Amino acid sequence: MAKTRVVVVDDSALVRSLLTEIINRQPDMECVGTASDPFAAREMIRNLNPDVITLDVEMPRMDGIDFLSKLMRLRPMPVVMVSTLTERGAEVTLRALELGAVDFVAKPKIGVADGLKLLAQDITDKVRVAAKAHLRRLVVSASAGDAPAETAARAAVPVANLGRLSTEKIIFIGASTGGTEATKEVLVNLPPDCPAVVITQHMPPGFTKSYAARLDGLCRIRVAEARDGERILPGHAYIAPGGFHLSVERSGANYIARVQDGEPVNRHKPSVEVLFKSAARVVGPNALALMLTGMGADGAKAMKEMRDAGSYNVVQDEATCVVFGMPREAIAAGAAHEVLPLTQIAPKLIERLRSTAGMSLNRV
Repeated sequence: MAKTRVVVVDDSALVRSLLTEIINRQPDMECVGTASDPFAAREMIRNLNPDVITLDVEMPRMDGIDFLSKLMRLRPMPVVMVSTLTERGAEVTLRALELGAVDFVAKPKIGVADGLKLLAQDITDKVRVAAKAHLRRLVVSASAGDAPAETAARAAVPVANLGRLSTEKIIFIGASTGGTEATKEVLVNLPPDCPAVVITQHMPPGFTKSYAARLDGLCRIRVAEARDGERILPGHAYIAPGGFHLSVERSGANYIARVQDGEPVNRHKPSVEVLFKSAARVVGPNALALMLTGMGADGAKAMKEMRDAGSYNVVQDEATCVVFGMPREAIAAGAAHEVLPLTQIAPKLIERLRSTAGMSLNRV
């Protein structure tokens, strides 16, 4: 079987050497070249035609974001970003995902050598996924200023007037690779009076706060990292903090967020399984669940438990997923009521909520 051919782009000679070693230790991949800046990388990509690039975020002469933007517009290919665990690193990484990077690896600010060695499996897993990912070509409008296209989309969404129903229902979202953009697509199209949304997106510590802030600036609903013990309210979205599990519990007449440390579940923390299991147990028929793009099977069994408890479940279709792993497993588990393209998911949720608005819905 042909090996996955990787080009490493990083201004640090140490990082280039470590990533080359990590990649070449794998029987199914090889590092075919390294470049210290985007200009050298451009020639190398043209000559070597790699399957995947690992790309440093911050480099001299041209930063990784400028290079990625040009690359995804002119010659789209799978990219795994290598970013630093800083607030600035988080912001730039989220921009890279917006531009079409498949995923990212967060390298530590200190102890880079030991840190990257510990991340070896994570790095190689992400390279494998990137090699098979569905890419989307970046389209930049003539007036590509700072205003995101989502702002226009958000303004065009009609208010659904969901009213009282929003206090009874909760929308649950699980996502992994490609999920930052998929979740954004759903949230920007929800009206301000929609039910609460509770989200587990596989992300490491240090990135979810920036991600929540970015979404909060784009959406009609308020978006924030979940805080342990806070009441879950309509018109708000709550994102599991990186490195913690998120679940929901009842407290009298209210639902509350439970943010807890613990062992990884399905190798993930936060885990979709943990969130969806709590939804099945606590919210039952008042839950709506979405399984969006992602690698692996996290949350599939628990999504079936949600369906058995009376929830309404939508799964993203293969054509619009970056990676079809988690949605495929949810479908195989019998968890899905509907399988839809990403752009149809928010309208379907609103339609479903309106159609049940006349029903008597009591909390379980």
